[in-house]
Formats: sequence, C-alpha cells, structure tokens
Amino acid sequence: MNSIALGRYMPLDSVVHKMDPRSKIMIMLLLMIAIFIPAGAWGYVLVAAFIAVCLVLSKLSINYAFRAMKPMIWMMVFLFVINVFAIRTGYVMVSLGPVNIYSGAVYQTLYIVVRLMMMIVITTVLTATTKPLDLTLGIEKLLHPFEKVGLPAHIIAMMISIALRFIPTLIEETQRIMNAQASRGVDMENGTFKEKIKAILSLIVPLFVSAFDRADQLANAMEARGYDPNKQRTRYKVLKMTSLDYVGLVMSCVVLGATIAIGVLL
Repeated sequence: MNSIALGRYMPLDSVVHKMDPRSKIMIMLLLMIAIFIPAGAWGYVLVAAFIAVCLVLSKLSINYAFRAMKPMIWMMVFLFVINVFAIRTGYVMVSLGPVNIYSGAVYQTLYIVVRLMMMIVITTVLTATTKPLDLTLGIEKLLHPFEKVGLPAHIIAMMISIALRFIPTLIEETQRIMNAQASRGVDMENGTFKEKIKAILSLIVPLFVSAFDRADQLANAMEARGYDPNKQRTRYKVLKMTSLDYVGLVMSCVVLGATIAIGVLL
C-alpha cells in the first residue's frame, strides 16, 4: 500500500512543477479527450509519446508511474475475464478446454488497458506536480465563469481537492488496519473464498468507520476556523500564466488535432 503513488505530491524542481495549475488541468482534459478518440494505434502512439515527454519533464521516474497503476491491475484482469466470455469475434487464439479466447477479446482488452494506463499516468503527473491548494485554486478559477449560472465553483474545487488529498491518507490507514488484522491472525491471502470474504469485511468496516471519523474531524476543524464557502474570499497567491503554460497548451492542442485527423483518415 505504501508503494501507491496516485494522489501524492512530489516536491521536485521541474518544468512541470513551475507551470500554472490551470494550464496543467486543461492539458490533462485535452489529453483525456484525445485518448477517447478512435484513432487507432498511431493515435495512441502520438498521445503516449506526449505523455512520456510530460513524465520526463516532471522528473518523475517510470517506476513511479508504474506504481500508480498497481491499484488497476485487478480491474484489468477482471476486464479480460469478462471480455473472454462476452466477445466472440475474430479468430481463436487460445483454446482452454471448453473456453476459447478470441482475438477480438484480447484486442478489446488491450484497447481498454492502454486507455486506462495513459489516463492514470496523466492524472499522476498532475497530482504529483501540483500542490493540493494550488490544484483547488486552479479548478476554482477554471470554474469561476460558470458561477454566473449558479455553479458553486469553490465548493466543487474544495471537494475535489479534499478527495485527492485524502487518497494517500486512506491508503496508509488501510495498511495500518491490515497490519493490525494480521497481528490478530487474519489471513487475507490464503484460505477459502468464504474466509477471504470475512477477511475483506474485517478490513472494510473499520476503514469506513475511520474515514467517516476523519471527515467529521475535518468538518469540525473547518467550522472552528470560521470557514464559510459562500463568503467572498481573497487570495494570497495570484495565479499567472507564463509562456511555458501557453507552449504546453498549444502542444496539447496540436496532439488533440493530430489525433482527430488520424481518426478521420482511418
């Protein structure tokens, strides 16, 4: 659990760290759109190359990016199993007794897995290079124009920031509970299916109790400090876009445009 990287801020001195949080959020959104465009293998290669450049510029290691993907391994395995039984297109690649694995199932699984991996890396770069408070301010500034139609920009930004901030905390809490349960003889890796369900329940229940307790403590602390989301607020830190931010936005727009062009030509 301690090896999970998603949601952790890494205080490094990189080009991406110095960028405005608004530009990083917009770049992430543009790349997310590019990922979901059916542009085939070449489109994915283009987006993946841009993401790799962002990863290098942020001074985050490849190992750090892989650590962020660990929580998704079981989901990828689950998707593969579902596709094996649901997709019957293409030719039979492997035959395991009564179960035939078709090429369509394998290609569809790879298609989804590549998308998930790129999305996770993009999100990891954003959260690892942006402080939670800066991320909150960036989201709030981007949503500020929608306040004219009644959208509570500050409340949404604060909720997102708190959720991202507590991902590492919940991971550490999960590890602590697992160690405590293991010291009491709970085995979460071995045993029958029924025993594993009981072991998971012994983890989930105290984790939920701890999460609600932390949420209550946070609410009391914010209330004790006079926090009111509906009040007019001033900012000590003023965001300012630089030429570096505009270059990043232009490059991400170029990647999105090229991906759309590739998708149209296919």
